[in-house]
This record gives sequence, C-alpha cells and structure tokens, in this order.
Amino acid sequence: MTTEELLEILKAKFPGLAFELAATKPDSAIRVPAEKIGEVAAFLRDEPTLRFDMLMCLSAVDRKGSFEVVYHIFSMTNGHRSVLKVFVPTEKPQVPTVGHIWRTAEWHEREAFDLMGVEFVGHPDLRRILLPDDWEGHPLRKDYKTAEEYQGLRTAYDNLNDTPDLAWELP
Repeated sequence: MTTEELLEILKAKFPGLAFELAATKPDSAIRVPAEKIGEVAAFLRDEPTLRFDMLMCLSAVDRKGSFEVVYHIFSMTNGHRSVLKVFVPTEKPQVPTVGHIWRTAEWHEREAFDLMGVEFVGHPDLRRILLPDDWEGHPLRKDYKTAEEYQGLRTAYDNLNDTPDLAWELP
C-alpha cells in the first residue's frame, strides 16, 4: 500500500480533517492534525484492511518554530508501513498520547518528552527516562544551552581533545 492510497483512505474516513502529504526521503508521510492523532492511530490499528499493529518508532524533531512528532508504523499482518507526522508549536508542544493504542509508545513518548520537551497529554507516567530528574532543559532542542557543570561535574566540552584525564589506561 502506498502512502497516497493510505491518504485517500484517511480522507474518506475523516472527511473533516485536513490531512497533507509530506514528501520526505526515503518515505512519504501523512501529516495529521495533532489533536486527532489518537483517533487516527486507533483507526489505523483497528481497520482490518490496514491493521497497523506496531509502532516501530516515535521521535521528535526541532524545526525552528515548531516540533515535528514522527510516528513510523507497521502492519505485521499485511506487511505494509507508513509514516505519520504531527506538528506542534515550540511554545506549548502538546500531543495526545498514543500509548493506549501502541504500548511501546509509552517509552518513546517519555524519550521525546525528556530530550525535546514535548508533552504527551494523557500519558500514564510522563517523566524523564534518560536524564536525571533534576536536569534543566531539553538537550535536543536547537535553543538548548549546555550547562557548564552538573552536580560539580564538568559537562561542556569544546572538542574531543578537551576531555577530562582518565585515571586508568587501556591495556
């Protein structure tokens, strides 16, 4: 199934929604309104002819002025895959969770929250997953400024030669 065919199915099922085809390489993607991602995802999972039963990856990208949340989905039953994209403003990046549709989303959403600051509304346990709870900011944002130190440890390095001396040597 092509992305264009899937787009036509979505337009027929949700006639009031403004879906767009986002031509990217290597895959085309379907742009979904943020507030409807849960409803669209549930349809894609439950529709027998589609059966997108697996979320392979969820990530977030800083596009200067907006965040792009990207969902790579796959149908193990039918063998087809697709990409969905949701755009949210950087000032208040909120997207409904899809964790109740694909359980693996819960981990991916926590990662996107931790590193980008995207809030997944309705997530059952939205907290940092990679960084310490008291870390300030979201390091994958383009406007992120690395702190000079964290709890007394130096964190900012200008280049590979500017690393701390190690107390041990490799054999």
